[in-house]
Amino acid sequence: MVHIIKKKVNKFKRHHSDRHVRVGESWRKPRGIDSVVRRRWRGQIKMANIGYGNAKATRNVHPDGLKHFNVNCEKDLELLLMRNTTHAAVIGAACGKKTRAAIVARARELDIKVVNASAKLRKEESSQ
Repeated sequence: MVHIIKKKVNKFKRHHSDRHVRVGESWRKPRGIDSVVRRRWRGQIKMANIGYGNAKATRNVHPDGLKHFNVNCEKDLELLLMRNTTHAAVIGAACGKKTRAAIVARARELDIKVVNASAKLRKEESSQ
């Protein structure tokens, strides 16, 4: 498990998004000539900038210590062959039951961790 230190956990909210319903929360850079946020006055919300970026070594790393890689077919697993210690496979949502089972079986052979291996694979119920 990798200890990930994030500089800022909470999201940057758009100025006045708490005041008006018409203004969404997603960040937009303030561009007005009198904007107190753009002028960085004390007591105002912080503006997003490059200094808030996370460390390169832990960027996009999940709590399990691995970077996630989307896989949609068995062939995609071979891209992870040399990177099975740093990356984990995530089976795409559009994959069906047969493809999913084939990917899990092939990943077991190649010693690649599949994050959502048990998703959409129900065990057969015994009929009475």
